[in-house]
Amino acid sequence: MDFRFSEEQQALVESARDFLASHSGPEEIRAAMTSELGYDKAVWQQIGTELGWPSVHIPEAYGGLGLGYVDLVVLIETMGEALLCSPFFATVALAANAILSVGSEEQKQHWLPPIAEGRTTATLAFSERSGRWDASAIEATARSDGDGFVLDGEKRWVVDGHSADLLLVAARQPGTSGESGICLFALPADTTGVDRRVLPTMDQTRRLAEVRLTNVRVGRDACLGECGGAWPGLARALDLAAIALAAEQVGGAQRCLDMAVAYAKERQQFGRPIGSFQAIKHKAADMFVAVESARSALYYAACIVDDQSDDLGANASLAKAWCSEAYFRCAADNIQIHGGVGFTWEYDPHLHFKRARASESWLGTPADHRERVAKGLGL
Repeated sequence: MDFRFSEEQQALVESARDFLASHSGPEEIRAAMTSELGYDKAVWQQIGTELGWPSVHIPEAYGGLGLGYVDLVVLIETMGEALLCSPFFATVALAANAILSVGSEEQKQHWLPPIAEGRTTATLAFSERSGRWDASAIEATARSDGDGFVLDGEKRWVVDGHSADLLLVAARQPGTSGESGICLFALPADTTGVDRRVLPTMDQTRRLAEVRLTNVRVGRDACLGECGGAWPGLARALDLAAIALAAEQVGGAQRCLDMAVAYAKERQQFGRPIGSFQAIKHKAADMFVAVESARSALYYAACIVDDQSDDLGANASLAKAWCSEAYFRCAADNIQIHGGVGFTWEYDPHLHFKRARASESWLGTPADHRERVAKGLGL
């Protein structure tokens, strides 16, 4: 079996790297980190309207290119290398996947075309104060009221929740628990009763927000799919998002390895490059093994999506757990190889270290995902 990229996928990688080299370099990243939105709006418009990246895996019936999940993973891995600051992950990996997995045909026709065209940014508001990503963590309520619903609750750590045009909010019917009674609502950001604020975070390359829902009244058509039966589709969307995040982590780990090797070749100590010392060679070799094994887990999971296999959950968890730990290890080792300058503002290793630590726990910690796999095996 040939596991190499196709010519089209390789061309996608090369074009993405060319674009990101000039639009997501160290200066551009730091400018985005200090901006109000957390990203450059002009760059996002180029990504959405000129490059068409948001449309990659959205079916043609909804205005997308209809490519496979592997193609999306190829693109997101490249974004992870460049630490791209943009609403792409929230809009495509979270929101679009949720709409595809939960929404009705009419709702897909309504919401997906503007996302595919880059005209609408969106995000998924799932996690709450507990920080968990299972069905039991949802405590926001959706009370039936006449011809609609009334939503109340508080969502935390919502990616780009402060700036997204569309919020997909997970809530539950009063009196339900666990996986029953879960609903998913599509709310325009300016809906009355929705209050958003940016949260202070360690990773400044990705903005997280708090979203408060106070007596938010919506119509029945705001509920995606079957009211109270959203969990199976929502669980699938979270698995797809975990694979996408794993792709970003593999890209980041690769960049950490590349930075470490380049620095070890140029940094002189005792009259020779530090890369010639055995201790540095061993560390770099361990980083390489971590990156390649993580990439294998990632692309196997992405292939599972395209093959429509029924073991998506287990492979998504394996990929998320392995890639999270690989990225953090490579980010930490990169700083060690750089020495004292590795954590200074002028150098990039600390940016990856912070992103690696933050994304390690987001969408579930490695321990959470290993426990999920163990339970699935009956252990």
